[in-house]
Amino acid sequence: QVQLVESGGGLVQAGGSLRLACAASGTIFRFNTMAWYRQAPGKQRELVATITSGDSINYADAVKGRFTISRDSAKKMVYLQMNSLKPEDTAVYYCNADIKPAPTIRDMQYWGKGTLVTVSS
Repeated sequence: QVQLVESGGGLVQAGGSLRLACAASGTIFRFNTMAWYRQAPGKQRELVATITSGDSINYADAVKGRFTISRDSAKKMVYLQMNSLKPEDTAVYYCNADIKPAPTIRDMQYWGKGTLVTVSS
């Protein structure tokens, strides 16, 4: 059973930085695209950043130039470096991964339970 666990959230002042980490565990044959999403209070979950198995990266316009996604597939980790944080970045951040658990099992989407990031003004 594949599990994703996020860490690194917390309270930070505007202009500060945080680094989120997502650790995958379980039987994993191949990582495909990995991503970070966020959900602010009263809003829908939105995509923040994605990184493919070939390290192709995309960011939401709201975080371009401030956030950096990276991955270490050997360690089963994906990271989100968040700089110049703004109060509007306050949200629960979720790790998402498209994974093939085994050669004979189809690719599946997995989600972590989220980590709260609060940016004070």
